[in-house]
Amino acid sequence: MSTAFLLFLIAAALVVTAVVALTVAIRARQMHLWIGSYAIPAEPRPAWHEDDQVDVFIAICDHWEPRCYRATDEVAMARVRRWRDDYPRLFSEFADVDGRAPRYTFFFPEDEYRPEYMDEIRPLVDAEFADVDVHLHHHNDTAQQLRDKLEAFRETLYYRHGLLRRDPITGEIVYGFIHGNWSLCNSRPDGKLCGVDAELTVLRETGCYADFTLPSAPSATQTQTINSIYYAQDLPGQRKSHNTGIRARVGQAPPMDHLLMIQGPLVPDWARRRWGVIPRIENADLHGGRGPDLRRLKLWMKAGVHVAGRPDWRFVKLHTHGCKDVNIDTMLGPAMQNFHRELRDFNAVHPNFRYHYVSAWEMAQLVHQAEQGLRTPLLGAALQKAIAKPSAIKVD
Repeated sequence: MSTAFLLFLIAAALVVTAVVALTVAIRARQMHLWIGSYAIPAEPRPAWHEDDQVDVFIAICDHWEPRCYRATDEVAMARVRRWRDDYPRLFSEFADVDGRAPRYTFFFPEDEYRPEYMDEIRPLVDAEFADVDVHLHHHNDTAQQLRDKLEAFRETLYYRHGLLRRDPITGEIVYGFIHGNWSLCNSRPDGKLCGVDAELTVLRETGCYADFTLPSAPSATQTQTINSIYYAQDLPGQRKSHNTGIRARVGQAPPMDHLLMIQGPLVPDWARRRWGVIPRIENADLHGGRGPDLRRLKLWMKAGVHVAGRPDWRFVKLHTHGCKDVNIDTMLGPAMQNFHRELRDFNAVHPNFRYHYVSAWEMAQLVHQAEQGLRTPLLGAALQKAIAKPSAIKVD
């Protein structure tokens, strides 16, 4: 055997080994479920440059679980009161381009409900720092059991606590939703931690105005559709019906019998590579040791989440588990304060970068404003007026 041929065999073996290792690493992080959609998007991803004219809507959606890790009543209540007391103290000094303080949405789990938790954080809602929507962990449910839970919890939050809101046209109590354990629409391969294939229908029929579960990477529940605002409906006899759907688009009315899906950004982070080769995942998760910052913001912007036809409106849906001990110091501490300073300073240098703090509900309303062709976002009093009298909305 010649030396040249031996070197060829060694090189070939190294290439095969590298390909196998890369494949294993990709599958271990479930990246095979979505990396193709990132590499070859269904529609071009809009470019973004720092001086571009853009309105950016930032919503932090907290899987807010005071009793996580089997916390005692005392520990859970201490977490709740820390949120109640520290949020206004830490963040009142900050304001977006509309002069509004940072907004926050607590997605509170039905399965952890304690009336005293809602009573304690109600002052944050009254002061317009926060909003409350619905979170749920469930397992081996039927569609009817799920419907009963959601309807009862929706009415408890509305009638007992004065939370949520009514649809101005139908009068129905409406809520935003995040599925516990990421298992929306029974999307785990093993069928655990949900059980309801027709979950999208139950959500829509019980007043869900939008789902905010995704992205769920690196979970196996992650959809093929990424970095998108779209509509999905249940496919009879099929799990994970929201794997694909109909893109939200300017001039296009929401399709009948579909649920609005608002995803957060999901991109490879090439600046943070495992073994110097494989990119880590940027999935907009805020947690201990990895809070928000300007570098991550630029990745979120480049993910390009928008309503088709309005690339100058960017939607940045972030998520966290803000009651976990490893996270609460990040969410209620210097890391989050510094992020708000970075936003303020970035806007001062790049005034075309117009950032808006929004709740989950406001983000959904902005989606519909974009669909209707509005070019100036309505928030605050203008949004409330438009909601009260939809016929008065004028397209720019």
